[in-house]
Amino acid sequence: MKQLLLVRHAKSSWDDPSMTDFDRPLNERGKKNAPEMAVRLHDRGFRIDLLVSSPAKRAQQTAKAFQKILAIDSLELRDELYLAAPRIFTTVIQSLPAAVQTVAIFAHNPGLTDFANQLSSARIDNMPTGGIFAVQADVDDWSAFTVGGNRFLFFDYPKSIH
Repeated sequence: MKQLLLVRHAKSSWDDPSMTDFDRPLNERGKKNAPEMAVRLHDRGFRIDLLVSSPAKRAQQTAKAFQKILAIDSLELRDELYLAAPRIFTTVIQSLPAAVQTVAIFAHNPGLTDFANQLSSARIDNMPTGGIFAVQADVDDWSAFTVGGNRFLFFDYPKSIH
């Protein structure tokens, strides 16, 4: 069994209109929400082996907040995750080492929501900033991972009631 956590970057800043989309950092709410969501994940008892992130600044900052809170050594940046289409997520996942049991992937909409909706029978309208969508895949090796048929575990986001 493998566990896949899809995480949308936390809320980003639009303060500087001259800044490229790739370079936009987290805003104050994002800086607060990212560690809060990492704590929620910790409280669910997840042990994450690997974090994989888009190299965009806001995604990296979100991943690093999770890395710090969850005391995870491995953070891998994958260029192809920046504004990725759903099929790219599958390719990235299928390339993961078999030794990794649980992975968290940090990326962007709309591809992240579209991909989440392909994974299981669970459907979401939108992956909000800071949101986490989790499934369990009945495979021993990530190379055998496919969309559809995975077991939905949970969907959580900063404004959900706890």
